[in-house]
Amino acid sequence: MPDREKIKAATAKIFQDMASAMAVGMVYVGVRTGLFRVMAGGGAMSAGEVAAAGGLQQRYVEEWLNGMTACGYVHYDAARETFTLADEYAHLLAADDSDHFAGGLFYMAPPLLGAAPKVAEAFTKGGGVRFDEFGEAGADALDLINRGNYRHRFAQYWLKALPEVTAQLEAGAHALDFGCGAGQVSIALARAFPASTFHGVERDAASLARARRGAAKAGVGRRVEFFPDLAAVSDGAYRLLTICDCVHDLARPVEALGAARRKLTEGGTLFVAEPKAGDSLADNCNPVGAMFYGFSLFHCMTQSLAEGGPGFGTCMGPARLEKLLSEAGFRDFRQLGIKSGVNNFYAAAR
Repeated sequence: MPDREKIKAATAKIFQDMASAMAVGMVYVGVRTGLFRVMAGGGAMSAGEVAAAGGLQQRYVEEWLNGMTACGYVHYDAARETFTLADEYAHLLAADDSDHFAGGLFYMAPPLLGAAPKVAEAFTKGGGVRFDEFGEAGADALDLINRGNYRHRFAQYWLKALPEVTAQLEAGAHALDFGCGAGQVSIALARAFPASTFHGVERDAASLARARRGAAKAGVGRRVEFFPDLAAVSDGAYRLLTICDCVHDLARPVEALGAARRKLTEGGTLFVAEPKAGDSLADNCNPVGAMFYGFSLFHCMTQSLAEGGPGFGTCMGPARLEKLLSEAGFRDFRQLGIKSGVNNFYAAAR
């Protein structure tokens, strides 16, 4: 028989994990309905005041506030029957376009867990869930997760680790973003470097349309273009190639990276952002690693396996990345000293 005290601890862990899952769902609702924005800076508010301010149904708001109180996001004053959103959660969940917004992570929960039945089938039948099966909800979540960082940190902080590249873009150069998604990298760089032109490649039709709309809305459409595949852009044309958060998703990584490499000029620079993961399981036994293994199982690994790929997954690690880039013909691989809680950054050369 298992030890009784260990059974109690395991039971407590199971309830805590289930509570965390419910918290994820409730935070998603709070982000989507604007409840965090309504409460941010509002001080102590009654449930009726929160509902009225958000134009929402009071009974739902009451239960959400009770749940958020139980989860520790909200403080309840029983004497006054009021609720106060903690400032730290307002900072992270009420500023959608900031570089510290964490709400996009919770937007990812419904499409990830919605894929769970198909992923479970794949355990016995093989294959996986293709990227397009996650639909608009998946694309929305990925954009919301990354948008603030790309807009506020890419040019202003991340690229400062490559001063020679920054100088080239300031003088006027061509840059290519491979796997560009909603196009936020190209749009952000176009805003920061008005002398340069930027192209993005994205095979997902819905994301490609989103990227084109975004460039037009941002007023940079004359210097930013998006294409459905690498064959549509010229070889040897780009001083900078960026690949953000997608090498680990690829079904044919060496082939794709080799094709992308050919788009660089001789001596051109590759900039890669990948999830902050180590090379061993022990390196990743922490909350960020646990989150990434879930992302991998329900999104990153499965979409690669769905196309007959290797399924490296979100926690691929720097050693495997270096090997892939070397096999694709890149040289001078190095990890950049950019601080981030969720990303590692690398550079290489053609």
